[in-house]
Amino acid sequence: MHLITCPWCGARDQAEFTYRGDATLTRPDPASANAPEAFFEFSYQRTNPAGWHTEWWHHTGGCRQWVKVVRNTLTHEIAATGAAHDTLKVPAR
Repeated sequence: MHLITCPWCGARDQAEFTYRGDATLTRPDPASANAPEAFFEFSYQRTNPAGWHTEWWHHTGGCRQWVKVVRNTLTHEIAATGAAHDTLKVPAR
């Protein structure tokens, strides 16, 4: 069992959350000249990072808020959590 600290509800079981992806990506500009290629990359091409990574999690079994999580993909340790607009510090690799 892993605990994720929701900024609104406190520490909760991971089963209440749904992983929703990489929180470091920036959505491409649809008006750009290479929009189709950029959206393909944004939608389908993902890296598989080893170590600390910032992720989106949705508290589907609780307050239904979006939570930003800094998690180590090797150990599953969570270093920080916050609201979607928060800037979280990622530990050194």
